[in-house]
Amino acid sequence: MSHLISSGNRRPVPAGKAPLRLGIPGFAHPLVAPVEWGRLCRAGLPLEWAVLGGASGGPGSRPDPYYAAAAAPLRNVGVRVLGHLDAGYGSRPFGELLSDAQRFLNWYKVDGFALARCPADSGALADVRRVTGALRTLCERAYLVLAHGSHPVPGYAALADQLVTFTGPWNRYRWSRPADWTADHAPGRFCHLVHSVPRDHLREALWIARRQGAGTVYMTDRTDRDGLDPWESMPGYWDEFISNIGPGVSE
Repeated sequence: MSHLISSGNRRPVPAGKAPLRLGIPGFAHPLVAPVEWGRLCRAGLPLEWAVLGGASGGPGSRPDPYYAAAAAPLRNVGVRVLGHLDAGYGSRPFGELLSDAQRFLNWYKVDGFALARCPADSGALADVRRVTGALRTLCERAYLVLAHGSHPVPGYAALADQLVTFTGPWNRYRWSRPADWTADHAPGRFCHLVHSVPRDHLREALWIARRQGAGTVYMTDRTDRDGLDPWESMPGYWDEFISNIGPGVSE
């Protein structure tokens, strides 16, 4: 991994194997991916949160019994279920976002929200602050994740519980660098979502996440080739992935 050591501003590697938590950006609809959603309910899985509604882009226009059936057992084992809100990089109207959030709360009793395609620039900071403030008014204890996909300006760190500061493929992640300001925050504040990670590079990818200060991760060998959604199914090395981010979990 010598190429990584020389790649810039990274934090010292923690002593020992620092535990990571798992964040699920949203599998395919539970009707077509029942196995994936069911496996998230295994006891002892180091799962921080799972996003509901990512496959459809939101809560839908009416209650979905499949989403309700997927969310309930996750909450029963202590997993945060987050509603997927698409910010459209700032293009979604405030009222639409709040309406989607209210439906998630009414229909699926979510524990918070993941604001996908969240802006990252200083110009949108006030608008995102308005949205996050309103979401906490709707649900006082809401867990908020801002999914920028890259490092935002530092002000966003005060608006949410966690920031997704990398979303993308392995060939870009392996050369990535953390923003300097992230060193002032605990690892639990950051999440990395990486697709197209070959099995023989999985441990290297997790090493990068720990070194960059990410506390929550999702790694998969699924790709976005031909317009595919790399998050819609579990990685082929799911059990190996889980055993490398936390305590082993038996079937």
